[in-house]
Amino acid sequence: MRGRGTQLPPPCRGIERVKSLSILGVVVNDRMTAVDHVSHLLTTCSRQLYALRVLRAHGIPRESLYDVAQTSVISRFTYCSPAWSGLCSAADRARLNAVLRRCRRLGYLDDNDAASVKDLFQSHRSSSSSTTVGSMPVGV
Repeated sequence: MRGRGTQLPPPCRGIERVKSLSILGVVVNDRMTAVDHVSHLLTTCSRQLYALRVLRAHGIPRESLYDVAQTSVISRFTYCSPAWSGLCSAADRARLNAVLRRCRRLGYLDDNDAASVKDLFQSHRSSSSSTTVGSMPVGV
């Protein structure tokens, strides 16, 4: 049975079949790969890097640029990363690593930050797994 594609059921009347769907900000495609989500991330991060360049041109301090990069670029990479990082191919990780290198080269990230997307995902996974629902205070 290898090599055969899964045959989808016939489409239902009034229900449109789509190639990709954004669920809580994560783009899921019909091939269960992260290509579409990574492309969306790269587009968004490219806009954020332009905004950081404008802020730097207006004289914002380096520490503030670092904070803005953390909240705008790095947080996008780590948002729901346990859900989609396993779907990333080597090419997807290389594209994400290129953005991290660009941020570091432009001075928006320190050398102490995660060296690669793999490190970023692992550090986020370990920090998010230490917080469980059972450890949340009552009433939150």
